[in-house]
Amino acid sequence: MQSKTAVQMYTVREHTKTAADLAKTLKAISDIGYPAVQLSAVGAMNGDAPEVDAKTARQMLDDNGLKCIATHRPLESFTQNIQAEIDFHQTLGCDYTAIGIIPRSYAYTYEDYRRFLQEATPVVEQLKAAGIRFGLHNHAIEFFRPEPGGKTLLDILIDESTPDFMLEFDLYWLEHSGANCVPFMERCAGRVPVIHLKDKEVHEPGNETRMAPIGEGNMDWAGILPACEKAGVDWYCVEQDNCYRDPFDCLKSSYDFLSSKGL
Repeated sequence: MQSKTAVQMYTVREHTKTAADLAKTLKAISDIGYPAVQLSAVGAMNGDAPEVDAKTARQMLDDNGLKCIATHRPLESFTQNIQAEIDFHQTLGCDYTAIGIIPRSYAYTYEDYRRFLQEATPVVEQLKAAGIRFGLHNHAIEFFRPEPGGKTLLDILIDESTPDFMLEFDLYWLEHSGANCVPFMERCAGRVPVIHLKDKEVHEPGNETRMAPIGEGNMDWAGILPACEKAGVDWYCVEQDNCYRDPFDCLKSSYDFLSSKGL
């Protein structure tokens, strides 16, 4: 069975600023064993005149036996030029995209999060017609309760969106908020094709917590991973925002752990 693991390229963003660096990084990811990546924060692909366009990126992926299983793109790219985004994703062979965070033009209120969902609905529908799913990547802020004891903002995103609105759950941030991942995976079954994973460890001194390779921290993977499988997760995307040793070594450690669990 092919691995269901992927690398969120944000993890190695310092190694993708040029076309040459991107090519080396994709090869290193493939050599570890990952079959897929999420293209996000790739410096060589950013800007008005990127060194690497979608066609070139697709060739680089193909050369390394990698698939693009997701992207992160700004919301305004979809609302202002949806056809360009459709063309971009179809060139990459990618059928899933998400925004990394709700833009700051939306306040942390129930009303603004409902406005976001309303304004995102045409994007979801147009992308769906082109065979592309659309979702949102969470952090901890979505667990803010505008009214004490009331719903969280994430409750609004889950309960008041259409079934076609996907949730790109970042399990670290779910746990960081004080929530338990498992009930959220159960609650959103069928809407979580891609999830983000990293571990959470206690670091001395200062009683601090920080991000760690999967399997090196304290998250309950024995409970979490079966819940993810039951919820229908297609891809387990490793995103370690901050690495405290070589990021490729961190990626290998996460890959080895996930592989040992049958992924």
